[in-house]
Amino acid sequence: MQWHETIAPGEPPITHSEDCLYLNIWAPEGNGPFPVFVWIHGGGFVSGHAFEPMYDGTEFARAGIVLITVGYRLGVFGFLDLGPLLDEKAESEYAGSANNALRDIIMALEWVRENVASFGGDPNRVTIGGESAGAKLTDILMGVPSAQPLFHQMISESGGAERIWTAANSATVANGFGEEWRKSSGKDLPSLKTAPASLIIESQHSFLEQWPQHFPLRAEVDGDLIPRLPIQTIAAGSTRGKRLLIGTNRDESALFIGPHPQSDPAAKDLGNLSLAKFEEVLERYKQIYPEMTEEQLRIRAVTAEEYWIPTVRVADAHLQGGGSAWMYQLDFSETNGRLRGYSYHSLDVGLVWNRPHADAENESAEAALAKQVHQAWVAFIRGDTPAAPGLPEWPAYSTTARPTMIFDTQSRIERKPQDAERRLWDGVL
Repeated sequence: MQWHETIAPGEPPITHSEDCLYLNIWAPEGNGPFPVFVWIHGGGFVSGHAFEPMYDGTEFARAGIVLITVGYRLGVFGFLDLGPLLDEKAESEYAGSANNALRDIIMALEWVRENVASFGGDPNRVTIGGESAGAKLTDILMGVPSAQPLFHQMISESGGAERIWTAANSATVANGFGEEWRKSSGKDLPSLKTAPASLIIESQHSFLEQWPQHFPLRAEVDGDLIPRLPIQTIAAGSTRGKRLLIGTNRDESALFIGPHPQSDPAAKDLGNLSLAKFEEVLERYKQIYPEMTEEQLRIRAVTAEEYWIPTVRVADAHLQGGGSAWMYQLDFSETNGRLRGYSYHSLDVGLVWNRPHADAENESAEAALAKQVHQAWVAFIRGDTPAAPGLPEWPAYSTTARPTMIFDTQSRIERKPQDAERRLWDGVL
């Protein structure tokens, strides 16, 4: 079944379909074998596309990499546990359906293992990675035991493995969606199995609008595919011997709460904490950064809660489990528009794909940085230390010195960046 959705005023509608599990492949000329990069798109688990123009793999293919983007089920189709909503027989059949999107990605990786050699790719050199939800799914996959033979390196841009439910949390969300389904559709719960996808999406929209927490649709610890919290599995050695490139942008949450967050409360933008607990943390931020404005403090703290601290936890667990990592932070900021001066969420994507903004005030500086970031990613995917002409030497990450590449107009290495802020979150998440 197909349906249409207008993403933004003035933009043509995008055709959606339940027939969505496809791969897009860009392959270098020649016979290979070439390293493979499998890209998992972002979109908050409810949106995004593997075919977005940004994800044109030509630049990676020219650098000798087989680039593959993958589609997966989104929203309630990929992240809703239907078991609690249906009868006892169906409950067993649909148990763990909140992990359907992860199963889609695993199925894609199995396909890559069996078929990528036909495109010149090396099935023994597969890097998985993504940005935002794609990075979070990458980090969660690091803690999925059955997926480990399918990839050999990971790239995580603005991710973390915190956004995952227990079975009880997942059931609460499922029941909340069930109530909204009955109210908005006028139909009973068993009808979900045969209802038009467009009608289910309408209920999803209204459900997300009224749900009090950010991103209620998430993967879950189901005791099967995900036996326990991924961060625990990673620390126990699930990714032992593998390499990880991981990092965040300095002002991630500016994109969501805007440059004037006092008119846009943070409650709906918290992924892991209650508002009351967050406000306690925010008070401590004022002690660490007395020079910051209220808006800067709130953006900084929401960024840490959703992206930075979960990212650090993944890197630390990966090292504890016997892996190696390279950490980065993007400080390069927007030069015009409402987010001028902020290194906001998704700003890194154009750099990684070597597609900088064409109308930026500092267009030449952004183009130069994009070339460097892209080359560093290519080097990592090839199996080398991430590096590019003009970048300082990038040391491997450790939990003692915490060396971090700061990407900017003049990139640099910092050790223990924002250390007081990091320690503030100890024991909070």
